[in-house]
Amino acid sequence: MDFRLTQEQRDLRAGVRDLLAGRYGREALRASVDAGGALDRGLWRELGEAGFFALRLPQERGGVGLGLPEAVLVFEEAGRALLPGPLVATHLAAGAVPGAAEGTAVVTAFDLGGPGGGGALVAHLGEADAVLGAPLPPPGEPVPSADPLTPLHRVAARPPAAAEAYRDEGALLTAALQVGGALRTLELAVRYGREREQFGQPIGAFQAVKHLCAQMLVRAEVARTAVYAAAVTADPAETAGAKLLADGAAVRNARDCLQVHGGMGFTWEADVHLHLKRAWVRAEQWRTAQEAEELLAAELASVST
Repeated sequence: MDFRLTQEQRDLRAGVRDLLAGRYGREALRASVDAGGALDRGLWRELGEAGFFALRLPQERGGVGLGLPEAVLVFEEAGRALLPGPLVATHLAAGAVPGAAEGTAVVTAFDLGGPGGGGALVAHLGEADAVLGAPLPPPGEPVPSADPLTPLHRVAARPPAAAEAYRDEGALLTAALQVGGALRTLELAVRYGREREQFGQPIGAFQAVKHLCAQMLVRAEVARTAVYAAAVTADPAETAGAKLLADGAAVRNARDCLQVHGGMGFTWEADVHLHLKRAWVRAEQWRTAQEAEELLAAELASVST
């Protein structure tokens, strides 16, 4: 089997990266933070027009007609750019919720991976037109969020049973977002290691920094490989493993990127903390590490017996 990306897939990834670099660069990212995480409806519609949400809809239904592997590539780029909003839920709702495919509707989802006690969490509930699998958006109370670009509400309602059907795909696409974040923090660490000088030479020349960056690369590439493989097989156990690896890569790479940046990395002006906070939030969405480990353990137990 040939696991290399096709030319069409490489072109798709490059096109999405160019689109996001032009429409949601660093200035737009910081403007979103200053705006308190308010969703940019204009950007949402542009994503819809570019086929972001209708990527996997059949062409006869107005979609692009691509598959899960291509969606993973697109979401990886979105994670790299720290694109905010309920991207996964709106993508999954394309064709089921009017306006989702076109980006004229914002669809969010119950946090299936989050804590169940005291109600469920829903991201971007205040700006959502619909909730995946629910007939109407439930009322909720705002709660503090680690990520300034992911406002959270706690709702008393339990996640609808219909939402469970989206869990595996939601977990995989979230894992792709995490991979994008892990790769981006690697880039930031390497760039800073080349630019920042101590004792007359770039800090990247020091062995301790080299080791951190090498470990970041290994984590990101292993996670990316697992996500790509799960996108091809669509196997629930492989998807759980991919989410587990991607969450670990995103969180640990952001932490190591902070380490490379030193005190500068902890300042509000740097973007590193935004990657770490987003990684923390995503790690609790769709499938947590504990849930992934339990699913993988059950799969291994069934194979051994």
